[in-house]
Amino acid sequence: MTDAVDVAARQGVGPTHGLSSAASSQTADAPLRLYRNVGKRTLDVAAVIVLAPLVAPLVVLLSFLIALDGGAPLFRQKRLGRDGRVFTILKLRTMVPDAERALRDLIRRDPGAAAEWKERQKLRQDPRVTRLGAFLRRTSLDELPQLWNVLRGDMSLVGPRPMMPDQRSLYPGHAYYTLRPGITGLWQVSERNDNTFASRAGYDEVYAAELSLKLDVATLARTVVVVMRGTGC
Repeated sequence: MTDAVDVAARQGVGPTHGLSSAASSQTADAPLRLYRNVGKRTLDVAAVIVLAPLVAPLVVLLSFLIALDGGAPLFRQKRLGRDGRVFTILKLRTMVPDAERALRDLIRRDPGAAAEWKERQKLRQDPRVTRLGAFLRRTSLDELPQLWNVLRGDMSLVGPRPMMPDQRSLYPGHAYYTLRPGITGLWQVSERNDNTFASRAGYDEVYAAELSLKLDVATLARTVVVVMRGTGC
């Protein structure tokens, strides 16, 4: 939790002593409540409309390059949204075809990989990731199709990292379910490389309590820096 508070403080957010979103809501002034209830969604939609003419051609080009490797360029997967609602997330494919079977085979023959996957649901050195996929992940270009999820209202530009339904039992908290998951967020730009769900829950608690236009803008700005450095989680 301390790391999450530190990140929020570095981004110029106000006091972080109250991690309860309910208490924060009671003391929020009218402009803050307006942003949380209306402004955040308005910002999401406006940003997608502005970015679409720039992003669409890039997605088409990257999809063509991915297709040359074989397999569908778009990856679809079920994720948990606000209030626990399940939605289908879109990403550019970064792994080999039939990656799920490859993961099962890897876990069966590699105890170290099995332990890492059980704890983090992620592998630091994932052999399923293609060469192009590694570049897309490092630059976060694989996330571009999620702008469609933002436009649909499944996601927000800024919010918790979206998790899969079968990861629900690993997440020790409730803040996630009060928010739309985000393309970026406090945890995503932390650069701490702590992939535990307890760490993610701590960042989500802080974000739910401190949610504001100032924090969202600071997080988006930080995202640009992280993407340029290629150091995001």
